[in-house]
Parts: sequence; C-alpha cells; structure tokens
Amino acid sequence: MPIKKYRTSILLAISFTVLLSTFWFMPQLAFIIFISLLLQLLLLPVVDRLAAKKIPRSLAAGLVLLCFIGLGLLLLALVSKSFIPTFSRFVMDFPQLTEQIQNIPWLHDSEFLQGQLDDIWGEMKNASTEVLKSSLTMLLSLFSKAIDLVIILFVTFYLLKDGEPIKKYLASLFPTRDYSRVLLLFNRILLSLRIYICSQLVICCITAVIVFLYFTIRDLPYASVFAVVSGICEFIPVLGPTVASAFGSLLTATVNPIVALQTAGFYLLLTQINHNFVYPTLIGKSLNLHPIAIILGIVLGGELLSAPGMFLAVPFIVICKLVIEDIYTDRVQIRQQEKASRWLAKKNEPNK
Repeated sequence: MPIKKYRTSILLAISFTVLLSTFWFMPQLAFIIFISLLLQLLLLPVVDRLAAKKIPRSLAAGLVLLCFIGLGLLLLALVSKSFIPTFSRFVMDFPQLTEQIQNIPWLHDSEFLQGQLDDIWGEMKNASTEVLKSSLTMLLSLFSKAIDLVIILFVTFYLLKDGEPIKKYLASLFPTRDYSRVLLLFNRILLSLRIYICSQLVICCITAVIVFLYFTIRDLPYASVFAVVSGICEFIPVLGPTVASAFGSLLTATVNPIVALQTAGFYLLLTQINHNFVYPTLIGKSLNLHPIAIILGIVLGGELLSAPGMFLAVPFIVICKLVIEDIYTDRVQIRQQEKASRWLAKKNEPNK
C-alpha cells in the first residue's frame, strides 16, 4: 500500500489525535480554546449578517460579543435573584430531606433499598458539606477564573474576526491536492458542532422553563433549584436527564409519595418529548450518533476529565466520527480509482 496516497488521511488522524490529547495533557488551555470555539460558532451567524451589511468585521464581532455579554449578565442576574436564595435554603434543608426520604414506609421496609439509599444519601450529605466548605475556596479562585473568562472572550473575538482566514491557513498546511477535501472536512465539523451547541442550549432552556413551571404550579419547593439542575443536566445527553429525573422524583417524595410518582411521570413525559420530538427536530440526522456511543463516550469522558469530560464527550465523538468517515471515504475512492485504472489498462492491452 503506497503511503503517499494516504498521506493526508494519516496527517488528519495524527493532527486530530494530538488536538484531542491536549485535553488530557493541557486541560485548561484546551478547555479555553474549545469554549471559545463554541461561542464563536454560536455568534458567527449574527456577525456574518452584520458583515454582509458592509459593517467592518472587527466592529461587528465586537458589537455582537458585547451584546452577548450584556445578555448573559442580565440572564444571570434574573436567575440568581430566584436561584441563590432558594439554593441556600435547599443546602440548609438537605440533611432533613434525606432523613425524610429514608423514613418513607415503602423504602424503610426494604433492606436492599434502604442499604442502597443509605450509601447514596451518605455520599450526597458529604457532597453538600463539601460545597459549603469549598465556598471560601471558590471565592479565592474567583480571580483566576475571571482571567480565564477574559481570555475566552478575547479568543472568541479573534475567532469571530479572523476565523475564516485561520481555517483556510490550517487547511493549506496539508498536501495541496487535498486542500478542498480538508477545508470541506473542517466546514462539516464546525457545522455539526454549531448544530449541536445551539440545539443543546435550546433544549436546556426549554427543559428548565418547563420544570420551573411544573414545580411552581404544583406549589412544590425549590422550583428554581430543580429547574437549573434539569437544564444543566440536559448538556449531558441520555445520562443527564436520567439523573435529573431521579433527583427531582426522590426529593419530591418528602412532600408526598403520590406527588413523587406524578413527578416521575412528568419527567418521563418531558424526556420522551425532548428526545423523540424536540431533539430530532432541532438536530435531525446531521449527527447520527447511536445512544450506546453517547453513553460510552460520556462515561469515558467522565473517567478522564470528570465533569468537563462528560460535557465535551459528544462534541469529541462528533469530531472523531466525521474524521473517520472522511478517511474511510477517501480510502474507498482511492480503491475505486485503482480498480478503474486496472480495468482501463486491461481494456487497452489488445489494442497495442
């Protein structure tokens, strides 16, 4: 097998392997770059529209980024006004809630369930205590996180401003004959990531609002806490909604076991609607990922990078899938060309 024919495929495989491995060896740097890329993909359509109206691209990128920051701060202020007091009360009440759940009759009568719940709630109690203890640590590390945020905003600005030239420059580093192929692969990866991040944001917002309305209408406690938890968990497909559903259903059992069953039914209905109607409508078949691949990817990402790894698992799978498909397609085309060449050579032999 001539290596030269597959040189671009080999370079692509090595390049993306090195790129993805930076999340293991340099997680902070890689995470900043990746979050900046996701923000750029989210804001790029608006910048392109402004640039099409003869507004300088630098100015368009700056205006869009400033509007995004302002909108984010406004949303954070609105959510915090309801969330922070409710979350503080939830943390203070959490030990009592766990005791109430453990004393539910149908759970208390089962030794197996009681043993499992003791382990689970013991870990959750320790986690809640660690949250309170780590509050000072979070305040001390706020300065470094603020620096990371500023870096992310600056990188996002330059990606919005010079993203297309950067993409073309990276494609030009590969063999010249495959420039169009590499550029097409980059465009497919960026389009898939844009579809994914936009769809996930929409689903997270829809889920958070619906959960908040359900808990508010039913006059259940900690509505904003459950809404935020459900919205964030939607960023981790398959496993995230399951955890949020179990969390909400178990804690509403402290109000009434009937209410817990109704809440479980509500979460089940919401999950089915999201993943059978909303998710396919927003994403369609553009990603075409099997649930098993998503679950295994999330588990692997969690093992390697904990929570950030679970969040980034699906984008990683999408990138790997598209690169593998591109390499496979190129290999098939080369083999077809070789067969066609041999067939033409045999056909022309009698004419010599």
